[in-house]
Amino acid sequence: MNHWPTTVAEAEAVQERLRPLVDLTDPGPPVVGLVAGLDVGYAPDRDEVTGAVVVLDETLRIVDQATSREKTKFPYIPGLFAFRELPPLLTALDRLSVTPDLLICDGYGLAHPRRFGLACHLGVLTGLPTIGVAKTAFVGACDDPAPARGSWTPITLGQDTVGRALRTRDHVKPVYVSQGHRVSLDNACAHVLRTTPAFRLPEPIRLADRLSRSRSQIT
Repeated sequence: MNHWPTTVAEAEAVQERLRPLVDLTDPGPPVVGLVAGLDVGYAPDRDEVTGAVVVLDETLRIVDQATSREKTKFPYIPGLFAFRELPPLLTALDRLSVTPDLLICDGYGLAHPRRFGLACHLGVLTGLPTIGVAKTAFVGACDDPAPARGSWTPITLGQDTVGRALRTRDHVKPVYVSQGHRVSLDNACAHVLRTTPAFRLPEPIRLADRLSRSRSQIT
């Protein structure tokens, strides 16, 4: 992207232009060798954001990781977080020595006011299958899933299903899963459960969150 948006109107125009490029019909890989988690950390007293990527193998062992800390290029506006977080995340991805088969990012994909959250944006720009997993609900409505791990309820926005509230541990608050690019919702939820053996959050983004926080504190 030659000109990075600096206004709300420019950013929304980019989302509208790229949204038709999202592939929601590709079922995506049923099995992946390398899965990457992506998250960002914000410096408490500086206008900087740190993008972190952690790549795990089938056994959820770390095989590679990278970070990038940059000055923020866009204001803090709900629905447009991608324009703050994408630059360091893309740089961190470029610094990896391996190419992930699947990206799981801390954020939203289709569950977004313009159906084009961070996971969709990342997927379109990288061409990789991408899933959004959020800790809190953002748009749409959903019922609370049954208390058992693997239970889910749809997230609906208007007449559309844009994601699922998915229980990753018994009797623990669900996460909010949405398609990003080149992966079905069924497959996305299966990957989230596979990568969530012990905690509420998938291991790739749990580790990316920890890495981004630690690097954002370095002065």
